[in-house]
Amino acid sequence: MADTPQAKNLTPKQRRQRNRDAVISAILQAARDIMREEGVAALNLHEIARRVGMKTPSLYEYFPNKMAIYDRLFKLGTQLFRERLARAEAQYPEPNPEQAQAILTAFMQCAIENPDLFKLVYERHVPGFVPSPDSMSESNASLDEGRERVERSVGQADTGLEIDQTRDIFIALMHGLTALHLANSPELPIGQGRFGSLIPAVVEMLRKAWGF
Repeated sequence: MADTPQAKNLTPKQRRQRNRDAVISAILQAARDIMREEGVAALNLHEIARRVGMKTPSLYEYFPNKMAIYDRLFKLGTQLFRERLARAEAQYPEPNPEQAQAILTAFMQCAIENPDLFKLVYERHVPGFVPSPDSMSESNASLDEGRERVERSVGQADTGLEIDQTRDIFIALMHGLTALHLANSPELPIGQGRFGSLIPAVVEMLRKAWGF
């Protein structure tokens, strides 16, 4: 493939970085394909290398071990879900039931599209995997954003609970619905299936319970 005009203007260092980034992207995509096909805990460096067309030792130029690949995907997944929830929240000028429904829907839709990342980030499928401090900072930022959403809803909803408790209840509902939908009807879109159809009912339940 011919270089674009912009690529032709790259310095040798920039070109090397671009090529390195492309290889890393291919490695991560191969890893995700394996996780989807064989399970989140099924990563194998030999199979990843085969799929990207390199010898296994060459992978160590990009990732020191399998856990480093999991860690990069953990961070990627956390960022992806954070962005989806932020976009859903931004559709509404203030907290209300419609915003809550948009957030629940966005989370479930993101999980349907990225079941490998959902299971890696929000469930413990990989024995021995512990996210690095850098990746955990993304996860902690996501929790902080959830707390801020609850703080903004003060005055709109009277939960009678501490802010962190309210956030965690919402997280439990969001995760529970999504995990059960993926476990029972992963092929169905939101709005269908035993659990994928429950988002409006959950929002109505919260509205009645919290005066939302």
